[in-house]
Amino acid sequence: MSATSPAAENRILIVDDTPANIQTLTATLKEKGYQISVALNGKQALEVLTRVVPDLILLDVMMPEMDGFETCQRIKASEKWSQIPIIFLTAKTETDDIVRGFELGAVDYVAKPFNAHELLARVHTHLTIDRLHRENERLLLNILPAAIAVRLKAGDEQIADKFAEVTVLFSDIVDFTPLAASMPAHAVVELLNDLFSRFDLAAHELGIEKIKTIGDAYMAVCGLPEKCADHCERMLKMAQRMMQIAREFTVERKVALHLRIGMNSGPVVAGIIGRRKFIYDLWGDTVNLASRMESHGVPDAIQVTRAVFDSLGDRYPFEARGLVEVKGKGQIEAWLHK
Repeated sequence: MSATSPAAENRILIVDDTPANIQTLTATLKEKGYQISVALNGKQALEVLTRVVPDLILLDVMMPEMDGFETCQRIKASEKWSQIPIIFLTAKTETDDIVRGFELGAVDYVAKPFNAHELLARVHTHLTIDRLHRENERLLLNILPAAIAVRLKAGDEQIADKFAEVTVLFSDIVDFTPLAASMPAHAVVELLNDLFSRFDLAAHELGIEKIKTIGDAYMAVCGLPEKCADHCERMLKMAQRMMQIAREFTVERKVALHLRIGMNSGPVVAGIIGRRKFIYDLWGDTVNLASRMESHGVPDAIQVTRAVFDSLGDRYPFEARGLVEVKGKGQIEAWLHK
């Protein structure tokens, strides 16, 4: 197998106290391109894991000092190591032993003496399953906050929560429709992907949750699902960073990019809508008013409500805009931060 094969990217930890077994396993796995680490007993295995985290562990049961069952239990109790797939490779093949191994969290149980072809097939299968699981996890976390993803995987199908105080942000690209009409379709998609990816990075650094994008609009919230006292200030910093990113785009791409941003703080309801193509979304007057702050805003400025001004006005410069006519709300006080 060539060095560019998938196996070359995988490391396997062999835990066995018999040198002959280690030699045979190492030769068999290295021939297929796997990287190998070795531990002679359970205690040594735990020490190895502090330095190197393998993609899979082949674990003997009958070893001195700490047997394989206890080793497995300790690995699975660690948040850092618990997701590593473990295959028991042992001469202990009584039904009770096999059941115990699975109960402790092992993914497979192979009897000694082992068949090399069977062992390689099982190793490949479990590495593939683990890779697909991690990819699914990554995709899930791309569309849901981590805490919500955990609840969903645990079987919570009716996720709906009230939050007393969060800050919601909406942004929009000014005159995006004529700009998009002047560009090839692939260039429009590439521009938005690059822009929103930079927004996403800023949101991640500030502990802010992106909720969704709709066309050229970007929606985010701070203060949920994990509550935080400084949600309003974090979101203003996010808005400032978004304005800076837009200015950088104008210089880099020679395309005049101007944003309108609106912010509001207050209570919301948040939850998951849908079964097959689900989305985590927000509802309430707080959300509606944040959206109106954006749509009735000023290019290259962050328009905020009294709730935001009262929270931050003594620390950040704001310009009173006076009353803004808002559909369904009448006249609303607004402030600008530039």
